[in-house]
Amino acid sequence: MLFKPLLYFCKGIFCKGFSFISEKGLQIVYQNSDSEQLEIEFFLPFGGHLKGDNRWVVLAHKIPWHEFESEYASQFSQSQGAPSLSFRIALGALIIKERMTLSDEETVEVIEESPYLQYFLGFKEFQQERPFHSSMMTHFRKRITSELLARLNDRIVQQYRETKDDSDRDFTGDGGTLIVDATCTPADVRFPTDISLLNEAREHCEKIIDTLWDNSEKTGVKPRTYRRNARKAYLNEARSKRSSAAKRRKAIRKQLNFIRRDLATIEALGMIDTLSSKQYRQLLVASEVYRQQFEMFKERKHSVADRIVSCSQPQVRPIVRGKAGKQTEFGAKISASVVDGFTYLDRISFDSYNESEDLPSQIEAYKKRYGVYPKKVLADQIYATRKNRKYCKERGIVLSGKPLGRPPKDGYSDEQKEEWRQNECERVPVEGKFGQLKRKYSLGRVMAKLAHTSEIVIRIAILVVNLAKIHCLQIFFYIQRLINRLFSFYGRLLFQ
Repeated sequence: MLFKPLLYFCKGIFCKGFSFISEKGLQIVYQNSDSEQLEIEFFLPFGGHLKGDNRWVVLAHKIPWHEFESEYASQFSQSQGAPSLSFRIALGALIIKERMTLSDEETVEVIEESPYLQYFLGFKEFQQERPFHSSMMTHFRKRITSELLARLNDRIVQQYRETKDDSDRDFTGDGGTLIVDATCTPADVRFPTDISLLNEAREHCEKIIDTLWDNSEKTGVKPRTYRRNARKAYLNEARSKRSSAAKRRKAIRKQLNFIRRDLATIEALGMIDTLSSKQYRQLLVASEVYRQQFEMFKERKHSVADRIVSCSQPQVRPIVRGKAGKQTEFGAKISASVVDGFTYLDRISFDSYNESEDLPSQIEAYKKRYGVYPKKVLADQIYATRKNRKYCKERGIVLSGKPLGRPPKDGYSDEQKEEWRQNECERVPVEGKFGQLKRKYSLGRVMAKLAHTSEIVIRIAILVVNLAKIHCLQIFFYIQRLINRLFSFYGRLLFQ
């Protein structure tokens, strides 16, 4: 067992290619893989062959791995080091995780157990050992860029549209229909309260004081933190079933005083540069939490700009949705568009914004993909602003929704009401896509902790939804063609 790491290290020394400087300062050489598998020549130690119609075998040939291999490798510097894993393994593992809704550890286990999944990742033969450690899944999410996934999603849909027969195409070139909407993808954070947020910030400050004291010369007496009293004061409020506003305010004041004392102690100890990057980040977050909470406490208000709701995920902001049961959600807000059943992610932000501002850019993105402006845009009433109506009218685009201003005295005609009702029915697919992403896949609770990795998880989920649709459509078209051939065959028999 001791010789295997040495073997990999020596193999990396004499390997030529690209290298990636990891967070720990290690060089990783990139090795290109055979992206295209023209035949199923997968060696199985127990005999037999892989089924050509298996979903993972079919899916492996639907993704243009080779077109994005060089871009993924370009982030690795030219140097020597340990061998890295290919782009196909990195992206394929993330697709498997999302498609089967597994954890990082379970994803590696199912890859180890299934020859079809190993074929999907580009292996030439079945391996009875784990291809990589589960911690590599985090590095995959960090290395793959959002721009790469956006282009890959567009390329897969474009590739499918090019391979379809003319009789099968839903898009006829007359403009088509664009459906737009926005939603929130909740992050994995507990419901934020002022007292719990202050308690978490205080605990981080206390650990930072311990670290700074251990790194110091330890002259004199260690500064007191009163952590037992602070913990007791927090639990008295947190375990209270019925807490009045005055009692909550008193508990918040106590926690603010504890944090203020801890921050002063940290400043007095100095040696901030001895902290790890994680603790330094926690110190910055705790300082900002204290500033925001003190401002709200002093001015007796309950809102502040760029409010932090989680110390572990400071990028998360409250998103007011105004829906029944979920007045406020905490996570990234996304704007998406649906065309012919395929989903595109147009914008993602952790800050709240008005989605009506995205309509012009979504229409321009549609023109870039399909070459023409959409004939009709189906959107919620919030998109029907005066500015958006003028923009659509200048380009001959029909924007759904009632006209602005007062309704006529004699009311709207039955034809207009029927048209609006039909538009609402045609707009439903975008709601179905959001439901599919949240219930069947992982957007109901995004478990990634960083802003970049959260965006990658969201884009991977949308990519998997489009891949699943392509797979289902191809099965439908195969059945349809088979039925047409049967009717044609029996028709010739009847007329003979």
